[in-house]
Amino acid sequence: MHVVIMAGGLGTRLRPYTTALPKPLVPIGDSYAILEIVLHQLAARGFTHATLAINHLGSLIRAFVGDGARFGIRVDYTEERVPLSTVGPLFGLRDRLPEHFLVMNGDILTDLDYADLLRAHMASGAPVTVATFRRTVKIDFGVLSAADGRIVDFAEKPTLDYQVSMGVYGLSAKTIASYPVGQPFGFDQLMLDLIRQGDHPADYPFEGHWLDIGRPEDYDEANRTFQDLRPLLLPPSVVAPA
Repeated sequence: MHVVIMAGGLGTRLRPYTTALPKPLVPIGDSYAILEIVLHQLAARGFTHATLAINHLGSLIRAFVGDGARFGIRVDYTEERVPLSTVGPLFGLRDRLPEHFLVMNGDILTDLDYADLLRAHMASGAPVTVATFRRTVKIDFGVLSAADGRIVDFAEKPTLDYQVSMGVYGLSAKTIASYPVGQPFGFDQLMLDLIRQGDHPADYPFEGHWLDIGRPEDYDEANRTFQDLRPLLLPPSVVAPA
């Protein structure tokens, strides 16, 4: 039960919060860092080993998490010397990873059952299994389609539904076996590579709580709702610090 947590991003969209803190360490509800919540959740789901891919302000993450003992999960690190995007850090970890493992961003709040996702991936035979969430987007403009200089369709302020990646996925070691170490490589590139090869990733739809702490408005929402959501997000054994 091994997870790789991507915790090396610059967090540019969340500035100024991330000027002094890496995004996975920004506080939620005045009690916990995002990464702290994630590690507690993983330990409660039976994960025994986490590898943190760090870069920006990585020394602060090392100081905060340590060896993971206080979270009930063994933690080690891989540090990027240059940014390697969202999949690239895995290429240098191949000899440290099991046949199947979980990969996730270190800045999401969700009650997703991480262990069930990994089990579903192992059973699917797919190269990657992506946790997905239906997101509704309200367009504040009239949307039109044009052809040959004429408007052929028009919708006033439509609502669009999208199935989006949650930033959590099951992965198999053989899926990344051919990529060279040190190559910056994104999750989007991996997905497109697999689709072009006809080796289609599996979908793991999720309908619970999910929030990607990527923008100031998302971070504000997480803090506003955390006290109500805390029983959903944290294992019962975790007690808030005084």
